[in-house]
Amino acid sequence: MTPTPDPRLADIIRRHQQAFQRRARQTRYEKQQQRKESLAAAAQGHADAQFNLGFMHAKGRGVPQDYGLALKWYRLAAAQGHAKAQSNLGVMYYKGNGVPQDYAEALKWFRLAATQGHAKAQSNLGVMYYKGNGVPQDYVEAVKWFRLAAAHGNAEAQSNLGVMYYKGNGVPQDYVQAYKWFSLAAATYTEKQARDEAAKNRDSVAARMTPAQIAEAQKRAREWKKQ
Repeated sequence: MTPTPDPRLADIIRRHQQAFQRRARQTRYEKQQQRKESLAAAAQGHADAQFNLGFMHAKGRGVPQDYGLALKWYRLAAAQGHAKAQSNLGVMYYKGNGVPQDYAEALKWFRLAATQGHAKAQSNLGVMYYKGNGVPQDYVEAVKWFRLAAAHGNAEAQSNLGVMYYKGNGVPQDYVQAYKWFSLAAATYTEKQARDEAAKNRDSVAARMTPAQIAEAQKRAREWKKQ
């Protein structure tokens, strides 16, 4: 026997579809309005608006993805000292998005943003020194920038500090500090894969530690969170 469709269910589905379509139209309209407002403000030299336009074109948010336009607007904002624009310009040069890959340019923009306290730029600068991209490899300098970014709650920098202490790169090898930073990174990351990786690294360090060392590391992590 074939069940008879419930007309109420069909009506519910139809209303949900209509609501979804209205939200989609509203979202498109809002994005168009945001772009118009950003264009007007950017044309008047507002750095935040210029950054927003750069971000929209870089990510394809409400507009077709266009690295050329992203670079244009990021550069204008960066020239006014906009730290996020400087940092994102650094990423584009580092990855070669819309421009030939250029570590020297990436380093320049990361440093400008990092000296303003931009945590992501500080972390990226640390990575460049760690890998020796565009600069001589320098673990001590890498630790310096990782530490500054970690202090701002940057999970990647916290994880990288854990690696540095675990391996003894740029700092004396210290499993207590490594455990602490991996633990903090695991608690800070929002992406599950990264969070699980940090927790895995923490547990790997723990296998080399005494119960007293683990307790000390956990204590230091708790104290750091209270700062």
